[in-house]
Amino acid sequence: MLPSTSLFLSFLGGILPAIIWLLFWLREDRREPEPRHLIVATFLAGVAATIPVIFIETAIGSFIPGKGLGVLVLWATVEEIAKFSAAFLVALRRRENDQPIDNMIYLMTAAIGFAAFENFFYLVDPLQQADLARGAVMGSLRFLGSTILHTVASGAIGIALAYAFCAPKWKKIFAGLFGLVIAIALHTAFNFSILHATNALLPIFSFVWIGAVATILFFEYVKRINRSCIY
Repeated sequence: MLPSTSLFLSFLGGILPAIIWLLFWLREDRREPEPRHLIVATFLAGVAATIPVIFIETAIGSFIPGKGLGVLVLWATVEEIAKFSAAFLVALRRRENDQPIDNMIYLMTAAIGFAAFENFFYLVDPLQQADLARGAVMGSLRFLGSTILHTVASGAIGIALAYAFCAPKWKKIFAGLFGLVIAIALHTAFNFSILHATNALLPIFSFVWIGAVATILFFEYVKRINRSCIY
């Protein structure tokens, strides 16, 4: 397969599934949607966040051989901090973040942007080798697994911040750190399971989908948190 063709197909395979998930989650905020330019900027910030992550994770891998639990925790920590930083720098500090649910929207948007580039990265190799079957399987697994995992993990931080929306600043910081720990734990558990239990993909993916359903339920609850902090 020509390099230009494989890159184009990898781009489509990475971006289109991510856009589908992004539109799905944005429907949860359709009554008072966020500005489109901020959504696009946050998505692109999530894409850009993958660049330093690649270098940092490569450095970690060169210092600590193998893919043991310690390395997986470090990789998950780097990725979750990167996704949070993307959302924070672009959107979370702005006045448009004026509802509890907005924290979830922006964090999950950054996560989907991050996942989109990851999907592209993983699809390039099989498509360059003209292995369409492996590319299709890889794309499907990432659509149904890794992309959702990234979204649910970042969503956990958004949920924690949403609950602390009306709290003093120190409590918001604590809530954000608590959400970050949950996100890292979910991310690490998924990666560890994928690497060490390759014959049990159905239970692993079921775990991710349960997380997605829980996130949807939290969305519905967070919608009821009054932005004026009067309960």
